[in-house]
Amino acid sequence: MAPGLQRFDSPGKGNGLRATAGIRSGQLLYSSEPLASCVTNKQARDVCHHCFTRCETLLRCSQCKMARYCNTICQKQAWSGHKRECKCLKSILPRIPTDSVRLAARVIFALFSPSKSGSDELYTLEEHESHLSSMSEQKKQGLSQLASMLELYLQQEVKQEMSSVLPPSCREPLSLIAKNVAHKLSSGFSHYKNPV
Repeated sequence: MAPGLQRFDSPGKGNGLRATAGIRSGQLLYSSEPLASCVTNKQARDVCHHCFTRCETLLRCSQCKMARYCNTICQKQAWSGHKRECKCLKSILPRIPTDSVRLAARVIFALFSPSKSGSDELYTLEEHESHLSSMSEQKKQGLSQLASMLELYLQQEVKQEMSSVLPPSCREPLSLIAKNVAHKLSSGFSHYKNPV
């Protein structure tokens, strides 16, 4: 935790972060890269899938035909994160998974990489609530469909690793989708970040 900051639980409101010391105007308190992010399907042809720069002409991944990059540098830098996704995308062609399914899969892939799941995060994925118990049956059905799509998308690529890497509350695709989608819908962004 950054010096001068304290995590706290606010009953009925969720997690919070407060200052324990004076803060100067303009002072950076905390900065963090998202655990996972993805270009939305609507922007997939116009935005680099690595640096998120909008370009008129993009290089397309020759394997999955979906990921696009502004140049070979971005393509090479993205490969370590894209290689698992690339296999999953190829396995379901010509179908394209929804943004939520791709984002949930990228969260899983990021958790497989020790550098992405560092100890300096504010809140772990396991600490996020899925709110499944308070959801309407209609919403649960929709999330169940997304969870089924996630299972189909991941297929054999990660099933064995999921039980050893993911925290217990995130091993079921429905729970993971609920944590991912609920946060995404409330923030309006297609990335999973440790919210405050």
